[in-house]
Parts: sequence; structure tokens; C-alpha cells
Amino acid sequence: MSINETKDGTIITIFVKPNSPKFKIEFDSNEIVVYSTEEPVKGKVNREIIKEFTKLLHTKVEIASGATSRQKKLLIKDKGKKEIEDRLRY
Repeated sequence: MSINETKDGTIITIFVKPNSPKFKIEFDSNEIVVYSTEEPVKGKVNREIIKEFTKLLHTKVEIASGATSRQKKLLIKDKGKKEIEDRLRY
């Protein structure tokens, strides 16, 4: 799984599949795949990802890189790698 701790927070690398019937997070071998219900127009997918990850992890989440790409890096504040892994699996 692509989760790395840094001095600023924890970085998660995700691959996004837009226009899905339901928002969900899956683990595909060593990759985190996020199925977004939004279409990739005017940042809608990014807003949905930030909203859902903030709800799930109960902390500030921002897009560190990949704002216009399907592969994104999310910066998670105030949570360690172990805690994030545990929350994402359930």
C-alpha cells in the first residue's frame, strides 16, 4: 500500500476512477483505488475525495499533487500510517 509518513503529515497515493455508481475505496494489490461518483469536471472529483476522506479519517485532508490526474497524492494531517491503514480497511 502506498502510504508514507512525512514531517508534514502522511501521504497516500491513490488512483481515481470517476463516474462510478457509488463512492468506495478498494485495495487492488499494492494500489488504493478510489471510485468517485462525480465526473471529472471543474474539480468535482477532488472535492468529493477530500470530503469523503475527511469524514472517514476525521482530520484535515488535502490534495498534495495530481489535481488534474487520475493518480493523486493526498496529504493527511495529524494521523500516522498505522491509524490510516486501519481506518481504510474497514
